Amino acid sequence: MQKIIILDFGSQTTQLIGRRVRELDTFCEILPYNKFPVGDDSVIGVILSGSPFSVHDPDAFKVDLSQFVGKVPVLGICYGAQFISHTLGGKVEKADSREYGRANLETVDTTNPLFKGFDQHSQVWMSHGDTITAIPDGFQVIGSTKDVKNAAFAKNQEPTAKSQGIWAVQFHPEVFHTTQGKTLLENFVVGICGSRQEWSAASFVDSTVAELKEQLGNDRVILGLSGGVDSSVAAVLLNRAIGNRLTCIFVDHGMLRKNEFQQVMDDYKVLGLNVIGVDASEKFFADLAGVSDPEQKRKIIGRDFVEVFNAEAKKIKDAKWLGQGTIYPDRIESLNITGKVIKSHHNVGGLPKEMNLQLCEPLKWLFKDEVRRVGRQLGMPEHLIGRHPFPGPGLAVRILGDITREKVSILQEADDIYIRGLRDFKTKLSGEEARRVLAAGAPAEMANGELEISLYDQVWQAGAILLSTVRSVGVMGDERTYEHPVALRAVTSTDAMTADWAHLPYEFLAKVSNEIINKVRGVNRVCYDISSKPPATIEWE
Repeated sequence: MQKIIILDFGSQTTQLIGRRVRELDTFCEILPYNKFPVGDDSVIGVILSGSPFSVHDPDAFKVDLSQFVGKVPVLGICYGAQFISHTLGGKVEKADSREYGRANLETVDTTNPLFKGFDQHSQVWMSHGDTITAIPDGFQVIGSTKDVKNAAFAKNQEPTAKSQGIWAVQFHPEVFHTTQGKTLLENFVVGICGSRQEWSAASFVDSTVAELKEQLGNDRVILGLSGGVDSSVAAVLLNRAIGNRLTCIFVDHGMLRKNEFQQVMDDYKVLGLNVIGVDASEKFFADLAGVSDPEQKRKIIGRDFVEVFNAEAKKIKDAKWLGQGTIYPDRIESLNITGKVIKSHHNVGGLPKEMNLQLCEPLKWLFKDEVRRVGRQLGMPEHLIGRHPFPGPGLAVRILGDITREKVSILQEADDIYIRGLRDFKTKLSGEEARRVLAAGAPAEMANGELEISLYDQVWQAGAILLSTVRSVGVMGDERTYEHPVALRAVTSTDAMTADWAHLPYEFLAKVSNEIINKVRGVNRVCYDISSKPPATIEWE
């Protein structure tokens, strides 16, 4: 299959480039900057990502351009553009002021294939401290803004020999705020690289089911279900390939959302899956008693999950494979090229030796929105496909401090009011905001220029956090109270690598706050988290 290689120089938006390419029905692979697959004939183009480094930094990531320049079309984005200029004889210097945010292309060469169909004065998104003050010999400027003369440049004097072409832009076409970014990437991927656009949810299902049948043969597979979209879609794919030779295990660690265990078990029965439900909450609560450190909580839950899961798996004597819902961003984040671990990931890291099983990961090449498209292609119910991401350790990492059943119960009640409220509250969107929501994969359609959609489907992830290490003073009736605050969190995102806080209506926040305080014993204050990622993470722990 044809593919685009995206070389990652450490940018926070590298995954977003990948998602945009996949949206063009083209397979792509994100690789570390120094891991280009030399000799791979399926590569039809290369994209160089942005980076937190300057090209002048002694530790800046560098790649040998001769591996692909002149062999396939190349597009450099931000740092990628600066690296191309710096390496091929241009000049990159520190900008007088950091160029960050919206800008408009004042001149655009629409005769160049990269800008085919572009509007003059198209909005783009800049994010760089250096700027290209001189481009290499043989290149031409094809786009400029008021402050950035060399905003886009190219070397493709022979339009019929596109493999000789190099294109570079100092802005980020992959982000939402570049209004014709998708057009630019389509021009490169389809128009210049010649993608046949063979990658789709339907083709993925057909090819993956066939591959699973060949890979697994008559073997039996065990899969750990979490109730989330990833493991659920993986289970349905495996079920389609091998039927009753798949056994699913759903472990309840006691820190799921209110009534979630039974609701999810009912969903799995409807899907025809063979599922074993295990209530292991007593073990988890006992082992977590008195533990407050977030990373330690994650490790205990991960360890206990493996122990419980392994005990159940051993009962299935002839199983040879372990199925997992690992998706592409899990693997990219876990193999971050900086070598720094932000947090332990529950889906990555290998198998315990004592399990003696081979690993099967049918979704390992998919982004989250692609998983949802595959789920719809498989005919799964929308309420299961559209569920927000939920951390593997559950509410344990949404309770600050140690974990008790009482605290979990308080948070379950508050969270249930919040999530039900998000589902019930409908708003109408239009223009740029509607476009953003649809671009993020929301299951909705425009009607008369407007989009009616629930708040739940507008946000990427939402949940309540119990600040159990804090007591705040309050007054209820004629009595003073010292109870816990609850923080509400909701973010918009496309890939969870970066996220912005969701601008929920005041009317909604007031209603939910009032309901939580009135109905949930132990809570007398509700706050709303308006932090973005970075610098904050989506979860509090």
